[in-house]
Amino acid sequence: MPQIPISSSNHVSSTFFYSINSLPRSKFATTANVSPTSSFRVFCQTQSKTENTEIRRFSPLLESSGNGAMAFDDWKAVPDIWRTSAENFGDKIALIDQYHDPPSTMTYKQLEDAILDFAEGLRVIGVKPDEKIALFADNSCRWLVADQGMMAIGAINVVRGSRSSTEELRQIYSHSESVALAVDNPEMFNQIAKPFYSKTCIRFIILLWGEKSNLVSEGNKEVPIYTFMEVIHFGRESRRALSDSHDGRQHYKFETIKSDDIATLVYTSGTTGNPKGVMLTHQNLLHQIKHLSDVVPTKVGDRLLSMLPPWHAYERACEYFIFSRGLEYIYTTVRNLKDDLGVYQPHLMVSVPLVFETLYSGIMKQISTSSRIRKHVALTFIRVSLRYMECKRVYEGKCLTKNQKSPSYLYAMLDWLWARTMAAILYPVHMLANKLVYSKIRSAIGISTAAISGGGSLPSHVDKFFEAIGVNLQNGYGLTETSPVIAARRLGCDVIGSVGYPLKHTEFKVVDSETGEVLPPGSKGILKVKGPQLMKGYYKNPSATNQAIDKDGWLDTGDIGWIAPRHSAGRSRNSGGVIVVEGRAKDTIVLSSGENVEPGELEEASMRSNLIQQIVVIGQDKRRLGAVIVPNKEEILKTARELSIIDSNSSDVSQEKVTRLIYNELKTWTLGFPFQIGPILLVNDPFTIDNGLMTPTMKIRRDRIMAQYKDQIENIYKDNSYTITTTFYDIDSDSCNF
Repeated sequence: MPQIPISSSNHVSSTFFYSINSLPRSKFATTANVSPTSSFRVFCQTQSKTENTEIRRFSPLLESSGNGAMAFDDWKAVPDIWRTSAENFGDKIALIDQYHDPPSTMTYKQLEDAILDFAEGLRVIGVKPDEKIALFADNSCRWLVADQGMMAIGAINVVRGSRSSTEELRQIYSHSESVALAVDNPEMFNQIAKPFYSKTCIRFIILLWGEKSNLVSEGNKEVPIYTFMEVIHFGRESRRALSDSHDGRQHYKFETIKSDDIATLVYTSGTTGNPKGVMLTHQNLLHQIKHLSDVVPTKVGDRLLSMLPPWHAYERACEYFIFSRGLEYIYTTVRNLKDDLGVYQPHLMVSVPLVFETLYSGIMKQISTSSRIRKHVALTFIRVSLRYMECKRVYEGKCLTKNQKSPSYLYAMLDWLWARTMAAILYPVHMLANKLVYSKIRSAIGISTAAISGGGSLPSHVDKFFEAIGVNLQNGYGLTETSPVIAARRLGCDVIGSVGYPLKHTEFKVVDSETGEVLPPGSKGILKVKGPQLMKGYYKNPSATNQAIDKDGWLDTGDIGWIAPRHSAGRSRNSGGVIVVEGRAKDTIVLSSGENVEPGELEEASMRSNLIQQIVVIGQDKRRLGAVIVPNKEEILKTARELSIIDSNSSDVSQEKVTRLIYNELKTWTLGFPFQIGPILLVNDPFTIDNGLMTPTMKIRRDRIMAQYKDQIENIYKDNSYTITTTFYDIDSDSCNF
């Protein structure tokens, strides 16, 4: 029968045997893959005391023997939060995960025990401090337990989700030098099994959900596969053995996890070419846990609805923070979000702009499909409320301006009086709208305390709409490299159009992109940031680290923005110091879903088509990618004739047919990419040095192209079905379909 050693320690003076059958069954045990008749054993065997002891790294508070609530300042490692939470909120519901089999509901005490069991189980199967384990899975309670169990023993987890391509996951695994793999379920593992078995070295595999019987039969039989429940049981047995032993623990060499130790590797911007693995330390993440309370209003027992991938730094930091404050964390999915908003009526929701755009679209669709009178009344109410909120921002001094000079007190007083008067006139209508319309909307979506948006730019019309109907929508800003939050709007000073004030202990400055000179407030330039949440660096990539962080510790965010000037009077008097982000200076595109896309690879692949002369992939803060394309006139005409799309004697191709040809080419050449190009704008004039759309070194000026075609780009994104609007050349307008 197989035997699993508790550890390789050679100083334990006796042998302990514990049958798995003797363990009490818990909520987790409902899916244990251990036979009731098995006699699986855990043991520590007597060895010579002359040999070296095993290093046992641990989270200082989590595995301490002391009782009593621990203060936030006592935390040295991320897993320390679970001891504090268990002491403060022990029997309160910590999480509800209803969309996995089996559904799970756990208290804070149960969650702490599960993390301790999983951590010890990892030690049992041989995981050492500083070793890296790939955690490729989606959001669930078992992801959380696995993540924290790994951190609790000083291991480093390397995270990604199930939507990533197999090749991307393999590259992340190899580049990070991971030794083992924790995977979501049998379906995901079956997709990646063949290349992982053949091209990587795997010590063992942990299956978070599902049964081993559903795995592919072929594979490396020498690689052990454990279910989540088996690891839990190994850990519980080992903890019990150590607890019952009088001298077993004294023969380990104990080391506490240090705040500067790496907790996790998070890969950004893909892994083709030179992957960038962001090294986040316990200190980085603890800064978020301790200071997000300045942004996110919480009360013990409040409910939060979670749907973002947990490997995303934004979701992850918020998740740790929420659990440290005693809230009820409810897992949902995109498919179930609408229903769960109504069922659970969450006080809080943390999500990306795309979710709030979707909610906005759903509300507006509901209004537009109602009767003509109700539609007219509702839209009128909304227009009045938007105007009321504009006036309110003026007299409250929460408007943005780049002007460094404060207005005169006389002008400010007249402006205030005008705004106050207009607001007073509009207020009764706004309150009537609140009673008749907005209260019903809020009742349907819950979110009674606040919604926090991050991971991308929040569209202005969505931002203002939720403000008008009384939903507190707070916008934040950050990067994976900053753990991630570096600025956010507060309830007390929610300045629309900004990302709010810097988080505590965080500094911002704006520099000129060419000279590096620090610019005064109100001037637009490159945003740089400094603070304790800055990453340790990029894993095995010191040159990229040095390029991102200068010798004084300032991180180049790659974003263009400015800092609002401070005024003593006027409509901007309470907005000074907020951060405004206007776009990316780097080529990386951030979609409204929070996904990062490097356009270069898509452009390079698309240019392999003879029909495309030039292409610029776009989509910053949009739902999906698009492109501005200069077609190759001669090749378009030639191909259209060869495919009998036009007569052999014809020299004209309709716009609809050109668009169709270009789309077919894009699909052909970008088929293997995780992101596809949606709406396209076809333009007549090529990008050249003479027209200012290329640099002297023949590089395309993305920012200038975006500026020149700004209106046309906005038009192609207006239609949710992405109907293509194009301009073209040498085509008879009578034959075009618009």
